[in-house]
Amino acid sequence: MKRRDKIIYWVATIWLSLGMVSTGIVQLIQMEEEVEKMNFLGYPSYFLLIIGVWKLLGVIAILLPKFKLVKEWAYAGFFFLTTGAIITHLIVGDGAVEFFGPTLLLVLTITSWYFRPADRKLSYN
Repeated sequence: MKRRDKIIYWVATIWLSLGMVSTGIVQLIQMEEEVEKMNFLGYPSYFLLIIGVWKLLGVIAILLPKFKLVKEWAYAGFFFLTTGAIITHLIVGDGAVEFFGPTLLLVLTITSWYFRPADRKLSYN
């Protein structure tokens, strides 16, 4: 793996992890603003607990070495979560500022997944 690719991978992965951990914690503690936002979007507030737990577990899976299949599932979960958030904001007619967070996390997810080292990829042999 090229040095440039390693740097891209780790920068994207660290920023993705920080974003998922910070938003996951906010969702787990059910900050008032988050609960109001979820209600506005049409989701029940208990959904915050589910998302928060899965975000934290996904970050652990992505950062730990080994467990390649679990990493693939974590990346897929982050992809579905962020695209779902983007689509939800589109449907309710939110402004561009609401798209920034999920879009950034989506780009970081795809970048981290694409540039991950060979020892973190599933082999299909």
